[in-house]
Amino acid sequence: MTNSSDISSKKIAAGILGILLGSLGVHKFLLGYNTEGIIMLVVTLVTCGFGGIVMGVIGLVEGIMYLIKSDQEFQETYIDNKKGWL
Repeated sequence: MTNSSDISSKKIAAGILGILLGSLGVHKFLLGYNTEGIIMLVVTLVTCGFGGIVMGVIGLVEGIMYLIKSDQEFQETYIDNKKGWL
C-alpha cells in the first residue's frame, strides 16, 4: 500500500506534466508507463511535431483526468490496475 500523500503528489505532478508536456509523454514516464511514454515521444519526434498536436491533446485530457480523480480512484486506476491510456 502506498502512502496517500505519495499518491496525491504523484497525481498532481502527473496531471501538471500531462497538461504542460503531454506531447512528450513525460507524465507517462512519471507513472512508470515507459512503453506508452516512448510511443508518445516517438510519434511527436518522427512527425516533426505534427503528431505532437494529437499527443498534446491526449496528454491534456489525461492530465485533467488525473487531477479530477480522487486519490483513491487514481491509485486504483493508474497504480493498481495499470491503465496506460485514457
